[in-house]
Amino acid sequence: MQAFVSTTKANRRAFSLIELVIVVVIIGIIGAIAIPRMSRGASGAADSGLIADLAVLRSAVDLYKAEHGGTLPAFATFEAKMTTYTDDAGTANATKSSTYYRGPYLRELPKLKVGTNKGLTGIVATQGGSAKGWVYNESTGAVSANLPDTELDVRGVQYNAY
Repeated sequence: MQAFVSTTKANRRAFSLIELVIVVVIIGIIGAIAIPRMSRGASGAADSGLIADLAVLRSAVDLYKAEHGGTLPAFATFEAKMTTYTDDAGTANATKSSTYYRGPYLRELPKLKVGTNKGLTGIVATQGGSAKGWVYNESTGAVSANLPDTELDVRGVQYNAY
């Protein structure tokens, strides 16, 4: 027995032009909603990275202060005191020993993740100083991003005020 195959238009199955237009419009609407959200995601991730780096730096300073009798690391030796071993007086040394047993508090200073100084590391004493990533105030122990007041995150908050 032979199967009968109809070739009339009524029996064909395909998408109509209206159905295709509707699908394209729906995809366009989804794209219009998703693309701006995804582009903000990258800057939001950098903002979160900055917040995390500041938390690590501030915790390292606090731990140093707690282990050294309330003394904050001096600006001139900040990086050495954070990334190497120290003795009770805060003298830095590259190798651990019975005298130099405190620390290191950081493996390395993190790179700044946002703004015009993005990718830079190191510290300065005042905001807007030389091209470094971080500002450290040795009298208060405060650490912030070394960026001008004009650089803002997606919410309009100054990066240097984090």
